[in-house]
Amino acid sequence: MASIRELHQQLVRKERSAVEIAREALDHIAQTEPRVKSFLTLTADLALEQAQRVDAKIAAGESIGPLAGIPIAIKDNMCTRGIRTTCASKMLDNFVPPYESTVTQKLFDAGAVMVGKTNLDEFAMGSSTENSAFQVTANPWDLERVPGGSSGGSAAAVAAGQCLVSIGSDTGGSIRQPAAFCGVVGLKPTYGLVSRYGLVAFASSLDQVGPFGRSVEDTALLLGTIAGYDPKDSTSLNVPIPNYAKSLLPDFRPKSKLKVGVIQETFGAGLDAEVEKAVEDALKVLQELGAEIEVVSCPRFRYGLPTYYIIAPSEASANLARYDGVKYGFRAPGENLLEMYEKTRAAGFGSEVKRRIAIGTYALSAGYYDAYYLRAQKVRTLIKQDFERAFARVDVLISPTAPTTAFKAGEKTDDPVSMYLSDLMTIPVNLAGLPALSLPCGFDRNGMPIGMQIIGDVLREDLVLEVAHAYEQATHWHVKRPEIAPD
Repeated sequence: MASIRELHQQLVRKERSAVEIAREALDHIAQTEPRVKSFLTLTADLALEQAQRVDAKIAAGESIGPLAGIPIAIKDNMCTRGIRTTCASKMLDNFVPPYESTVTQKLFDAGAVMVGKTNLDEFAMGSSTENSAFQVTANPWDLERVPGGSSGGSAAAVAAGQCLVSIGSDTGGSIRQPAAFCGVVGLKPTYGLVSRYGLVAFASSLDQVGPFGRSVEDTALLLGTIAGYDPKDSTSLNVPIPNYAKSLLPDFRPKSKLKVGVIQETFGAGLDAEVEKAVEDALKVLQELGAEIEVVSCPRFRYGLPTYYIIAPSEASANLARYDGVKYGFRAPGENLLEMYEKTRAAGFGSEVKRRIAIGTYALSAGYYDAYYLRAQKVRTLIKQDFERAFARVDVLISPTAPTTAFKAGEKTDDPVSMYLSDLMTIPVNLAGLPALSLPCGFDRNGMPIGMQIIGDVLREDLVLEVAHAYEQATHWHVKRPEIAPD
């Protein structure tokens, strides 16, 4: 499938129609989906209707934006009016939202064509998409391996060519880690840059919606469409939105010496040797392009994981209290109200969700709030201060996206702590509310993609994208595609 820019030009020149492009995407999904299992709900009829509206605008001589007619997939924790939204949980198996999320509304207004809703770890809690109540998504590069999580379905759909771009959400790395595992580009924006209205909440102070793409340019075009102030979201930032795609240069010519900081705490013990070498080689490419490389220390980086696993479960405990069988969603019968509550939550939630609710409820309970939750918030502030000090010296920060490449399905399901370590490199960025992007920087001996993380200061998505684009144009990793035999 071509890039957004190429498809847009084909549509404008009337070389192809939006319906033809949509049918091509839907046919490819039909061929590959039985093996990849990216989607929980396919929306073929809606996709063709949306494509027909784009073709009608073109026929009438109206101008169209870059996303018009572009096949896109949406993570199934974004509310879509009249379309089933499950969060990959039995609790919301038959939930059909009566309203549209701000992000999906913006995409539809831009003429994007939604081909379906993608699989995820239940309520976005996981790092492998194995916690879905309905199916396990496969990594398109090796169908026996996981695509990462929790936005594994969105990453796999882009990697498999089932759509051109997709939407995910990132609470502790849930866009960047699957992007690394699947060999695509994934960006977590600055907290508040993209509206969370209509995103089913996991941890409200950490959740952020963001884009996946096959290239940095496609990712930048998608970000420019979904970013912006939303009065429906109290955490939304009212700031100007630059044209992210326009700032991307065909080559790397910084106006002043670009300083790239390498976070020393992300290297060493626990990091796969092939991942380490790939990132080190990527740094050499950036240096050849004119960047100045400097090692920096973020000493509290290592405390990101334990801090996250107090704050996120605590917020999840509060957010998921609404699923009680009374208001909406799944309900298990009981002889009285308390029994109905207990049976509903026991049967409606999976084991990982229950685990995190239990941890969060404990951390917030009387006598433990100060010892756990309040202390975690203080450490969160220290982690943010470490980033602030680093950005006083450098323009962007670099680290591996994940300590390893994609692991085999079932390999870590019985070891939650080992699974949590998959987000070791990404979690501190969420705690600080910063923008960060993962892009391919190599492959391991098994042919699995390796991701490099580029972190920017608050609202410096433009610089992150510029550096990523420069690296991408100087290398060839992003042009490689997995081959998936039809089922």
